[in-house]
Amino acid sequence: MTENTRLIETERRFIEDVARLMVPSGVPPTAARLYGYLLLSAEPVSLDRITVDLEVSKSSASVAARLLEKYTLARRHGERGSKRALYEVSDNYEQMLTEQTRLLQALADQLKTGASIVAPGTVRNRLKEMVEFYWMMRQTMDSALHHWRTRRRS
Repeated sequence: MTENTRLIETERRFIEDVARLMVPSGVPPTAARLYGYLLLSAEPVSLDRITVDLEVSKSSASVAARLLEKYTLARRHGERGSKRALYEVSDNYEQMLTEQTRLLQALADQLKTGASIVAPGTVRNRLKEMVEFYWMMRQTMDSALHHWRTRRRS
């Protein structure tokens, strides 16, 4: 990112493009924009700088940063001798996928329960097929995460 606090057009476009990809998945727009911004930041940044660069209120920036922390997409650092928080993108980007695999498993388990309580027929068949789909997606994601972790260690 540029040294001064003014974002150049290509940086703004990148940030907005990241937001367009994340918002349909339920990430609030300000948090999605902040994530794109942090991806471009070489150093941890303060809420004051974030508010200027993204043109958002300090409270919106703070809420977005805390949400990204919860998603494990950002990390907060304290600044020595100050109460000011600095934020940077997390290098634990696989954690979000790990959480999604847990969600897929929970959804598959719930659908399996649903299939066991309905009469045989169309609804049960649909639920069973969905269980199979979510189970397969979870296995695929688990396998990909395992492959990634193995690759990073070597």
